[in-house]
Amino acid sequence: MDDYKSEIRKISMAEFFPAIVHMKTDKWRLVQICATTVEGGYEMSYSFCKGYDMVTLRLEPKEDEEVASITQIYPCAYIQENEAAELFGVKIGRIKPDYQNRLYRIDQTAPFKDKE
Repeated sequence: MDDYKSEIRKISMAEFFPAIVHMKTDKWRLVQICATTVEGGYEMSYSFCKGYDMVTLRLEPKEDEEVASITQIYPCAYIQENEAAELFGVKIGRIKPDYQNRLYRIDQTAPFKDKE
């Protein structure tokens, strides 16, 4: 376990999709997608592992920006992308399948999004 490495890389929207493609071609496994609200938008964290190493790509889209779905590269991402869209209000384009805010039985729209 002495060789364990963990890294967080902040990436821009322009770097996002090429970084995801690189992770896939370099055989990194998607571990988790996490969303939270920050002032003016969101913080999205995409965590990957390979062996004992972990890399987290941190993306900060603005509230009105759409984040491209990564389901065509990592099919398992659909559930976490639907969750980020439904619970936080993140605009994620072209999720397959898209549950269209019916993943959870909740009474309010984007309950974890900061309300003004």
